[in-house]
Amino acid sequence: MDNIPELSGHWPLIAAIVAGFVLLRLLRRVPVLGTLISLASWSVAIVLLVVMIDQRQRFDPYLARLSQAFGLEGQRVEGRELRVKMAPDGHFWVRARIGGVEKRLLIDSGATVTALSPDTAAAAGLTLNDELFPVILRTANGAVRAQTAQVPELRLGNIVARDLPVVVAPAFDGVNVLGMNFLSRLKSWRVEGRTLIMEPHHPQA
Repeated sequence: MDNIPELSGHWPLIAAIVAGFVLLRLLRRVPVLGTLISLASWSVAIVLLVVMIDQRQRFDPYLARLSQAFGLEGQRVEGRELRVKMAPDGHFWVRARIGGVEKRLLIDSGATVTALSPDTAAAAGLTLNDELFPVILRTANGAVRAQTAQVPELRLGNIVARDLPVVVAPAFDGVNVLGMNFLSRLKSWRVEGRTLIMEPHHPQA
């Protein structure tokens, strides 16, 4: 499953921001007012950038590194090395406990973010959110808008992931996916033959 965020659903917001900056550029020609507007616009731009990075880093492991540099990220994975045998369909499937319910998930390194079906999110009692910057995912059925949520604890064998951000959309049609924002937290993960091996940073009993 390819659930890489896109910008296609953000064009109205982007157009509004551009129009706002053009208007501010014109008003800056007024002496004192121009200086105040310039300071305010830079402050707003910095705040929006920080908010966007903070929102996106939860779903994008590459932005998470940048977020770490700013001290915005505080996630961890705990547990022991886990080995998963390849299923007859050629994929790696695991059973994980999410919010007290056990669900089957597909491990997909091609998925940027962990994705859950609405049924799974409801069964786990997750609170769905609509982000300030809409999350648009590219799937096999085209671009879809997704809501976000945070899993307090996801237990996968002896591995425990806490405060894991996920996206939720009807387009997932009952399939739950563990993506790169989960795998990137691990100390290492690799495939040896027909076995997937996951090792966390801090194994626990």
